[in-house]
Amino acid sequence: MRGHEDRYLDAEAGPVVRPYALTHGRTRHSGPRLDLITLVTAATRTRPEGTDLSPEHLELLRRCVFPASIADLSADLDLPLGVVQILLADLRERSLINVHHPIPPARLPDQQVLKEVADALRRL
Repeated sequence: MRGHEDRYLDAEAGPVVRPYALTHGRTRHSGPRLDLITLVTAATRTRPEGTDLSPEHLELLRRCVFPASIADLSADLDLPLGVVQILLADLRERSLINVHHPIPPARLPDQQVLKEVADALRRL
């Protein structure tokens, strides 16, 4: 009979790594806030020099060749959002990614003004 500890582990599951192990125990990232809809792109298409990046960092870089939201990256990698935010902040500190924050709704043009401009252009 298998031990109590072994009943949830099998060969298909692979090694189990706790999320805090991926972030070295950090629960918050440094720098400006990274929202769910913030878009991220890799700063360069070549693999960064040095071997001190984790496999998760490298996978994030690979997926950021094209713009991706933080929420999508979290879902694609099947990692908690907080972990992805911390890993992306690490990459941002090394200038390996570009972060594109969404435009706040208060700074977007008013719909009524756009409609009036469109109507005026049609009348020309």
